[in-house]
Amino acid sequence: MGLEIDRIDFEEAEYEAFAAKLRRDLEALELLLARPGFGEGPDTIGAEVELALVDGQGRPQPINRDVMADAPDPRLALELDRFNLEYNSTPRSLAGASFSALAAELRTALDEIEAAAIDNGGRVALVGILPTLHKDDLQSSAMTESKRFKALSRGIKRLHPAPFRIEIDGDEKLDLECDDVTMEGANTSFQLHLRVTPDDFARTFNAAQLAAAPVLAVSSNSPIFLSRVLWHETRVALFGRAVEYRVDNNLWRPARVTFGHGWVRRGALECFAESVALHSPLLPVVTGEDPVAVVAAGGVPALCELKLHHGTVWSWNRAVFDPADGGHLRVELRALPTGPTVADMAANAAFLIGLTLGLRDEIDHLIPAIPFRLAHDNFYRAARDGLDSMLLWPSRRSPSPDTHRAIDLAGMLLPVARRGLEAAHVDAGEIDLHLGIIDARLRAGCSGARWLRDGLTKLERKMPRGEALTRLMQLYLEQMKDGAPVAQWDTP
Repeated sequence: MGLEIDRIDFEEAEYEAFAAKLRRDLEALELLLARPGFGEGPDTIGAEVELALVDGQGRPQPINRDVMADAPDPRLALELDRFNLEYNSTPRSLAGASFSALAAELRTALDEIEAAAIDNGGRVALVGILPTLHKDDLQSSAMTESKRFKALSRGIKRLHPAPFRIEIDGDEKLDLECDDVTMEGANTSFQLHLRVTPDDFARTFNAAQLAAAPVLAVSSNSPIFLSRVLWHETRVALFGRAVEYRVDNNLWRPARVTFGHGWVRRGALECFAESVALHSPLLPVVTGEDPVAVVAAGGVPALCELKLHHGTVWSWNRAVFDPADGGHLRVELRALPTGPTVADMAANAAFLIGLTLGLRDEIDHLIPAIPFRLAHDNFYRAARDGLDSMLLWPSRRSPSPDTHRAIDLAGMLLPVARRGLEAAHVDAGEIDLHLGIIDARLRAGCSGARWLRDGLTKLERKMPRGEALTRLMQLYLEQMKDGAPVAQWDTP
């Protein structure tokens, strides 16, 4: 989805040509994956950090182009709405002090972005969803001026011309309609990329699917949307509904925002093939590359059509093909929210990647003990109820999964994450630092979501909700700027 689109409208013949090119790309990818030595290399990690731009009251500021102009970093990119930006970190080896290096890079970059934001009357906010958003902030006019985003919006509305219905049941209830995909821009995510070999892909991907729920429960940071207290990680509910078009002339379509449809059995190819088979193209931009001919000549094709199409299927964990470095595969871990601090995000990254790697070696024994549907339900329960969610986990004592409170399960899984990081040659001090932040969060019973929810409850005893949300965001930004992990924050 990073590709710049040079126009907005497409002819029906272009959709047909694009679909044919997708099949050709799949053929080339299958040949490439069978090439001896393809995709071999050290484990690496990278990250994408989506952030919000706000004013002194913590309200959204539509200044992303102005900030980009004053902070001309090639790793910075525009996001869907005009108060959003995305920073793409430098890929680095997982071994050593990788998470501290990532945190240091993010702090430096965010300081530069913050300085540019201040020059334009704003500042940076690291939070999954701004608690201060109003519906008027998310109308069609909020969309960043970009042919790419306009083309994406038209592509989705081509399949679903009716308004999008957003209905979320949480502690409170939200039920509204919107005319464009700009509601999705309320979400800001912290997305991780883990490079894996083709042989390890299926086991790694399945382990990431299993790990997602307990880590999300501990990392939740998006409990308030449009002045309503909803899920602990409302992003998960909102993202699907903001681009949902499954009901179209009474025909059922698979969700485009999804946790998946089953355990991966063979490898990355089936993830890409599933996207092609189940989802209509949104952006039919066709290049002149013959990918099969490129593979036959010993080269690595760009597979632009397949990458573009797969980038419009928003699985919470997603396969990535990258032609760089001789071509390789990654697992993109997309479920985590931004914030509350860089320290918290680095700790979340260490926990999720460590747990994924720690589960990987035993995943073939674990997944028969937990049907995919139960892992799917775990993920959505974790998003809805956070640390208090009740999650199922494979049992070593009985044939049926055991039920655990998420906060307890996460504590049980910290040693598994430690083993995964140790096996990847992450420094011992590094492991202690970042998993220690997670352990402190569990001991305090505190996540970003719980801090926001508890803070709102206390502030509402003294002031109306609108004022309370403004004050809550101001206090959040003060402590976010100080940089201490959320477990150390003072509650309002």
